[in-house]
Amino acid sequence: MSGKSKYPEQFRKDAVELARSSDRPLRRVARELGVNHETLRNWVRAADRAQAAAPVAGVSADERQELRELRKRVAELELEKEILRKAAAYFAKEMGR
Repeated sequence: MSGKSKYPEQFRKDAVELARSSDRPLRRVARELGVNHETLRNWVRAADRAQAAAPVAGVSADERQELRELRKRVAELELEKEILRKAAAYFAKEMGR
């Protein structure tokens, strides 16, 4: 569910829930909702992937995104620290001459 969608997020969630809970074929549910059956199938698959990726501890998608961003930031800060450490060592050596 990437990019800009003409369907609101809540509509997509409700459609997935309806498709999962209904005993009707996915094509029929999609037709009743007025969406393409492949679109609904993609929403269901994306929801399944998101559910499978969620750890048992119950970390939400927002929390996983924040964790990815924080890990990226930590890596950047570690790189900056390493560069500063090397620069400090270089200048300390130069000052000792």
